[in-house]
Amino acid sequence: MLVLRCLVPALVLFGGSALADVVTLKNGDRLTGTIIKLDGANLILKSQYAGQVTLPWDQVAGITADSAVYIGLKDGTVLSGALSLEGDKLQVSSTETGSVSAARAGIGYIRSKDEQAAYELEIDRFRNPRLVDLWAGFVDFGIARAIGNASTSNINTSANATRTTSRDKIGVYFTSLYASARTLERSLVTANALRGGLKYELNLTPKVFTFASADLEFDEFQQLDLRFAPAWGLGQHVWNTDRGFFDWQAGAALNREFFATGLNRTSGEALLGQDFLYRLTARTSLREKLTIFPNITNTGEYRLNFDLSADTAVWRWMSWQFTLSDRLLSDPVPGRKKNDVLFTTGLRLTFAR
Repeated sequence: MLVLRCLVPALVLFGGSALADVVTLKNGDRLTGTIIKLDGANLILKSQYAGQVTLPWDQVAGITADSAVYIGLKDGTVLSGALSLEGDKLQVSSTETGSVSAARAGIGYIRSKDEQAAYELEIDRFRNPRLVDLWAGFVDFGIARAIGNASTSNINTSANATRTTSRDKIGVYFTSLYASARTLERSLVTANALRGGLKYELNLTPKVFTFASADLEFDEFQQLDLRFAPAWGLGQHVWNTDRGFFDWQAGAALNREFFATGLNRTSGEALLGQDFLYRLTARTSLREKLTIFPNITNTGEYRLNFDLSADTAVWRWMSWQFTLSDRLLSDPVPGRKKNDVLFTTGLRLTFAR
């Protein structure tokens, strides 16, 4: 409160004649300026000479605002006009509604005309977002390097971006792993895999959604030049809270595979899967996703995709992540194993728009 006492003479002396809004504190101090907004527990006032001042709302005894402000009551009523607050009684006067009284305890927010316009613009952005709006995601990067009698390097990168609205969701992902080893005699690539995909979900009801997706995959050591797997189906939002979500889905997919051996094959598949995210703490979250593709063209064969990751925030925009990714193919080309497991760890940079 000492800071407020020091500001009072300047605010009254220099701002009193130019600005119309007056805030009276419980200790008797009066501050003159322009009310910006009541933001939670604080009232923000702008003075021409002292700049922006933040006042504890519970220390405000009265307000007189001759310029029109917007007042939102907790019952959903929105009022606009000149404001007068004295003790526990609020009075709003406007040409449209006349004089309206309300209790101080019923005030949800107070906003200036400019603040209200900015708020409505942001709400409209969420209701009618552009395609470039509302994207959030992360980029992972990890590297390991050894130099000596043997030289080895391991580089892994991945990226994931989603755009979620109340109506639909777009998701894009990419993963890359490259590893090599070199001795005095020769150099050898030991891992080289690329995975990526795109998925679109449309909410049919608050719980049920339909989706379409396409996955692409390359794995040199599975001798897989390209796997192209478009899919379609239905899903359900089983659980969705601030702590995370759980979805399941079912549908059909087409699997088109091109191998380095010259083998090309196409098959129809069913699709059964689930997607789970849980925030263990404010800093740590766990994500797990499992999808099984039973082959309906060649019964008895199947594919399985499993991903498990955990990340812990170091700063708001950076985390440390651990990721386990398994791709199982029940009928690989001769001489190749069924399972390819990738384990990566490293920095995760997050972003949001």
